[in-house]
Amino acid sequence: MNGHEIAFAVVALLGLFAAFRVVTTDNVVHGALYLVLTLGSVAGVYLVLGAEFVAWVQVLIYVGAIVVLLLFGLMLTKAPIGPHALDNQQRALAAVIALAVFGGLAALVVDGFKGETGASASTSVQIGTSIFSDWVLPFEIVSILLLAALVGAVVIARKDDDG
Repeated sequence: MNGHEIAFAVVALLGLFAAFRVVTTDNVVHGALYLVLTLGSVAGVYLVLGAEFVAWVQVLIYVGAIVVLLLFGLMLTKAPIGPHALDNQQRALAAVIALAVFGGLAALVVDGFKGETGASASTSVQIGTSIFSDWVLPFEIVSILLLAALVGAVVIARKDDDG
């Protein structure tokens, strides 16, 4: 194994651990912080693969904006944060569904990349052209969804203060 493969394995294992902790932690704020670590490790994987632009976009958009939005939503809505706040009796069903989704996604990735041996690094011009030509509608839908989530959090917070 060369240095790139070792770095990739270390970053991937860190991301796997953090992703596991996102869904197993009892504290919502700790889960959000583990999400930061998970998304940061994805950026690390992009760096190891040589896609620097995508890595920094990952940090700015996901680690910077989405997790901050999630934390503001938690603070504004006064969501329960304790260890028993999100506990329910559907853990077995959730585990089965999670394994099914993981299996389906793994099958899609294996089928989509069979026969290819390496990652091809894209330039920022190619990525920008792709985002704003082929993927402009999903890009805008995600931005509207995030704006609606922020507005909803503010509305819910305002109702709690008035009542």
